[in-house]
Amino acid sequence: MKIIDPSYEILSCPNGDEILALLERAGRVCYKSEDKIEPGFEICKECEGSGMVAMEQYSEMTDTIYGARLEKCFKCKGVGKIKTGKPSSHKMIKMILDKGHESVIEHSSITVKFICNRGFANELVRHRLASFSQESSRYCLYSKEKFGRQITVIRPPYWNCGEDVCKYDRWRAAMTYAEEVYLKLIKEGAKAEEARGVLPIDVKTEIVMTCNFRELRHVFKLRTSPAAHPSMRQLMIPLLEDIKKRIPILFDDIEVNEKARV
Repeated sequence: MKIIDPSYEILSCPNGDEILALLERAGRVCYKSEDKIEPGFEICKECEGSGMVAMEQYSEMTDTIYGARLEKCFKCKGVGKIKTGKPSSHKMIKMILDKGHESVIEHSSITVKFICNRGFANELVRHRLASFSQESSRYCLYSKEKFGRQITVIRPPYWNCGEDVCKYDRWRAAMTYAEEVYLKLIKEGAKAEEARGVLPIDVKTEIVMTCNFRELRHVFKLRTSPAAHPSMRQLMIPLLEDIKKRIPILFDDIEVNEKARV
């Protein structure tokens, strides 16, 4: 038997500013205010067509990407029209979220792969507006060589071999017994879909979730709260913090209660 910790991997997530630009274009259709779309910067007229288009290339002069106005171009040193600042999408999306008009942010999505236990996966799939693909215990025969002829289980976040050692030892013994029974049933001719009935909730599974950002906000609000299961908080809190770094605005208002950390 193999014991592992849970983990996640972001398989697909568009660039943060590209996401906001797309959502702004979608949202401004509602107000017919497309004429108010503004980029975060403009190119020096002397450098148009030269490839000097990234705000970061001006950052040596300003020590910042956003919130500054330049009088001199970094490349040609000449005076030109160079404007840096937050694009209009930042203001637009914040306004949409503040008003609760979250249908606009359904136009972009993310895909995440979780390595977790069955209990985590059973709760996750209740978010019906997301799409899921999950490791099948009917078609995956864990007695095969590619699975190491053993089951893999997820270490619980609330018991470990350092603290609560008695509870951890009882848990480990139960996992070991479940593995023994499973492998015996397979050896006696049971199919994987029949033998899986004895597998515990803590058996490892892999599940891929794709959902739009409105649904993801809902997931985070529920699954990072102190009321959420510890196994759920163990993955969802670091995922939220990771995505906040990747995407501005969309998740900034979702705060993690320190009591919820595992």
